[in-house]
Formats: sequence, C-alpha cells, structure tokens
Amino acid sequence: MDIQIYTLSYCPYCAKAKEFFEDKNLKFTEYELDGDEEEEFRKLQKKFNIKGEVTAPQIIIDGVRIGGYSDLMEKIENKEISL
Repeated sequence: MDIQIYTLSYCPYCAKAKEFFEDKNLKFTEYELDGDEEEEFRKLQKKFNIKGEVTAPQIIIDGVRIGGYSDLMEKIENKEISL
C-alpha cells in the first residue's frame, strides 16, 4: 500500500493523520508543503485534478486522493476503504 500525506508543519489535522497511520503501523511518505503554500496547493490541484479549495492534509492511497483527515475517517467508518 502506497500512502502519501501532504502536510503543513503547524496543521493539527496533519498531525492526527500521521498519528493514525503510525498507530496502525502503516508506512507513509510525507511531503511538507511549508513555504509557498499557495503555490504548493495549486500544484496539488493540478496533479490530482482537485476542484475547489485544497486543505491540509491531503491523503493519497495507492494513487487515489482520499482528501483530508476527516474524509479519511468518514471513508473508513463507511467501509469505503479498509486499512
């Protein structure tokens, strides 16, 4: 399973997402977007064909954009994904 997390260092939901994967002993690759955040978010919109605003974290599993931490929890609860 390939898990990528696009984060901001000061983002509490980013920390929660990383902690969730760590607690499950799931390896992930983190990409910090600190710096020119606006430009980095534009790149993410283009890369993953995201319509509308992009927030942190952005979680990608096996090339599929899940969304943020709340989206991840919702998809797990609804059994749309299993980890």
